[in-house]
Amino acid sequence: MATLYAPTKLCADESETLSELIAGVAAGDEAPFVRLYDATAGRVYGMAVRVVRDQGHAEDITQEVFAEVWNKARQFDPARGTALGWLLTLAHRRAIDRVRSEQSRRDRENQCLTMEVRRSYDDPVSDSVIAKDSGERVQANLDDLTHLQRQALQLAYYNGLTYRETAGVLGVSLSTVKQRIRGAMARLAHIVDERSFA
Repeated sequence: MATLYAPTKLCADESETLSELIAGVAAGDEAPFVRLYDATAGRVYGMAVRVVRDQGHAEDITQEVFAEVWNKARQFDPARGTALGWLLTLAHRRAIDRVRSEQSRRDRENQCLTMEVRRSYDDPVSDSVIAKDSGERVQANLDDLTHLQRQALQLAYYNGLTYRETAGVLGVSLSTVKQRIRGAMARLAHIVDERSFA
């Protein structure tokens, strides 16, 4: 895919030609847009790939830049710089935004993973159930759970697996395991409460 955006050398007078092409794009004409793309996509892609260091993201950014050019060509002001400079500025800004967005996404994923690990060892529902009754009493009430709840609970709490490991063993999603364990713990808490007052 990278060869699609092979760099094109621009002559000195081509700067003016690019400005004229952008003016044609601003008028809604597709032919100048195609010529502009052919003449500059390689440079735009090159700028993007240097910043994001990922061909797929760079290709996306290149397409986004030209979509922006199509929609905002009227905003180009030749008095403020060259047409190529404008295109590369758009590409650079989008590439920086993509890097920040990806970093933010990775940070969120790491934070969620850390919270999941903490929750698997610090679950307030399970803490209240276990604190309320001894392990034997809880164990005696496991038969009142559904098979799926009991299976997830035993792997996570009695075998010491994390939620993620439990999901792997059962071949289900992490959210499914969490839902089963929360349901099991809530059911056990209810059963233990009922039997305590019986």
